[in-house]
Amino acid sequence: MTLEGKVALVAGATRGAGRGIAVELGAAGATVYVTGRTTRAHQSEYARPETIEETAELVSAQGGHGIAVQVDHLVAEDVRKLVDRIRAEQGRLDVLVNDIWGGEKLFEWNKPVWEHDLTNGLRMLRLGIDTHLITAHYALPLLIERPGGLLVEVTDGTAEYNAEHYRLSPFYDLAKVSVTRMAWAHAKDLAPHGATSISLTPGWLRSEMMLEAFGVTEDNWRDATAKVPHFVISETPRFIGRAVAALAADPDRSRWNGLSLSSGGLAQVYGFTDLDGSRPDAWRYVPEVQDAGKPADATGYR
Repeated sequence: MTLEGKVALVAGATRGAGRGIAVELGAAGATVYVTGRTTRAHQSEYARPETIEETAELVSAQGGHGIAVQVDHLVAEDVRKLVDRIRAEQGRLDVLVNDIWGGEKLFEWNKPVWEHDLTNGLRMLRLGIDTHLITAHYALPLLIERPGGLLVEVTDGTAEYNAEHYRLSPFYDLAKVSVTRMAWAHAKDLAPHGATSISLTPGWLRSEMMLEAFGVTEDNWRDATAKVPHFVISETPRFIGRAVAALAADPDRSRWNGLSLSSGGLAQVYGFTDLDGSRPDAWRYVPEVQDAGKPADATGYR
């Protein structure tokens, strides 16, 4: 599997799934533009140590070419300049990954709309929906100039799961469900141009923030299962990265156009594994986790 000569944009690649996706696209040989708001000179409101420069270096260390660009994807002019730069430097865009989020510190657990902070809720919708649309508006015209382009809309939960489960609050629920519908709508517009659009969810992601919340590192993450046994079905951000790389390298990827997919489900099809050789499939077990007495929406999926 090689993506040599391919150009990707991973929007929202500072940490978590976006970083994992960028690194695996790099491992497959792609040139990867990684964007986010946090650089070594400037932090976003997250106030976390991860930076886009660090992500770009990880991409290059895996054999790709990582290029860090500070972008606030709510600022249309910034996104336009980003795409203009990609066009000028590469002349093409083969893969667009919309992983922009930024809502971890904004949502409130199990709050109806009248109890949830309104300002935070509306900000979450802007970060989780508007950013994706703004980026698609500017980047997709470059993507469709060559047949075979791939758009990946990253969300939380499969369409099947989200259709039957209330996700935390009306704001969070709408943000995540909207991205799936967005991918389906883009699929209708992209198909005539020979491009593919899908929505993709990781399982229970062992992101930097999740590991920190459980008081463990990637090296000893299994210690967290002493308190939460179901954490055993979790996965690294590189797992969803391998899912995106597999899709991008598949000449028959158009068969997935418009569909809601998961990292675990694609692993069964493409045969890739997580870093430890396992093949987690969290969404297959989420109903069992819920039946075991711990609400699935409270276990930290993405």
